[in-house]
Amino acid sequence: MRLFTAMPAAAPDRPLIVFSDLDGTLLDHESYDWRPAEPALAALRERAIPLILASSKTAAEIAPLRAGLGFAHCPAVVENGAGILPAEGEDAGDGQARYAELRAALDRVPAGLRRHFSGFGDLGTVGIAAATGLDDRSARLAAERRFSEPGLWAGTDGDKARFVEALAEMGVKARSGGRFLTLSFGGTKAERMTEITAALFGAGLPFIVALGDAPNDTEMLQAADRAFIVANPHGTPLPHLAGETDGTISRTAEPGPAGWNDAVLPLVSAWPQAGGA
Repeated sequence: MRLFTAMPAAAPDRPLIVFSDLDGTLLDHESYDWRPAEPALAALRERAIPLILASSKTAAEIAPLRAGLGFAHCPAVVENGAGILPAEGEDAGDGQARYAELRAALDRVPAGLRRHFSGFGDLGTVGIAAATGLDDRSARLAAERRFSEPGLWAGTDGDKARFVEALAEMGVKARSGGRFLTLSFGGTKAERMTEITAALFGAGLPFIVALGDAPNDTEMLQAADRAFIVANPHGTPLPHLAGETDGTISRTAEPGPAGWNDAVLPLVSAWPQAGGA
């Protein structure tokens, strides 16, 4: 049984735009397969409704995936909101100096805390592949960081809190996703959602749909007109959000791309007009 009602009785007379997390949401947590969502993706393409991918993945990872999904004409949010990949682009800008600064801050954390965090810069391509299940080529793309540093945490919750506090004193923010703890100097998916919506629609007011599965998606989900928490039995569960009380936010019964399809397809199929991208 589905845990949500996909549409209000009548669709608003506004263009539609969809923002979506990837891992554990549009992509299966284990296999990274998106094909169960193809019916909904096809409906978006047919109606020219923009799909904005918003992920902790790098621009190098998202660019080919975005093209394969058929949305290369849409911008994307990369590295958990720390950067934007332009439409038709393959690079989100030269942030290598920013990444080096981030790694330097990480190494100033007390050694007793630092040793519990294995960032992508520590793991290397082989370690990233082992931690994610990605093939070697995909792991190399994941290592092309510009703005953020995902990593695995192996310590206690208390040590994690002290680790995050030590980084915060240096201006570094830590966000928990479905699989990794990601560090950056700021920028959220919600902030980028506002920026991209303004760029695409100007003074217009689109109806914003957002989908995610993890704590780092919370602000994006809460800022949307309609949002779906996609089930992910492997990830960190999201607590009850305020929008779930009034029906603005719902949870899917099925996980990953199957749940994504269950949420998006009825909504898009009932929408009366195309988006503006």
